[in-house]
Amino acid sequence: MKDLNVEREDIKAMFTAGAHFGYSKTRRHPSAKKFIFGQKNKVDIIDLEKTADMLASAKEFIKGLAMGGKVVLFVGTKPEAKASVLMAAESIGMPSVTERWVGGIITNFPEIKKRVARLIDLTAKKEAGELDKYTKKERLLIDIEVAKMEKNFSGIIAMKKIPDALVVIDSKKEHIAVTEARKSGIPVIALVNTDCDMGDIDYPIIANDASTSSVSYFINELKGAYKI
Repeated sequence: MKDLNVEREDIKAMFTAGAHFGYSKTRRHPSAKKFIFGQKNKVDIIDLEKTADMLASAKEFIKGLAMGGKVVLFVGTKPEAKASVLMAAESIGMPSVTERWVGGIITNFPEIKKRVARLIDLTAKKEAGELDKYTKKERLLIDIEVAKMEKNFSGIIAMKKIPDALVVIDSKKEHIAVTEARKSGIPVIALVNTDCDMGDIDYPIIANDASTSSVSYFINELKGAYKI
């Protein structure tokens, strides 16, 4: 196998982040075949020149969303993605899901908003001391309920309507989010590795989605495109 061309600064940065590492050929989805540069130690090596082109297309789309003041929901619940996804979303005032995708966030948004409203209400009452009238056991049950809702919904509290687009890390893991977006006609930008079906994604970016450094690189590039 010939060496990857890392003369370009963007490709060099991706290479340094380990973005070129795919999975083994046995895990490869057919849609990824044309993006494979070669193999090393039975691991697919991704063609980063093609990745760069895909990233450029996704960034251009995000710039358009930003100009229109559109809402982009960032989704990344795998350990390698949580921190960078949360930081990126917060830095541009966008919602995020980093713990668990609760079914219906898009397809049953009115019901989700009711649960978020309850979280806001209980939190406010707790801070105001209005829950002191309940028994110790009742307060404990409320605390458990609040903790669970905070984990599931804290990133979307400010989201007043369904998002205009999704940014997803690993479309295979976040298949429920992708499915809901597709049913609702919401475009999806996704960092996908060689095991993902890129046919489900409007703006796929093929790269290593299982490395913290790789995920961080791409999520920051997409965040930067929104800020421009």
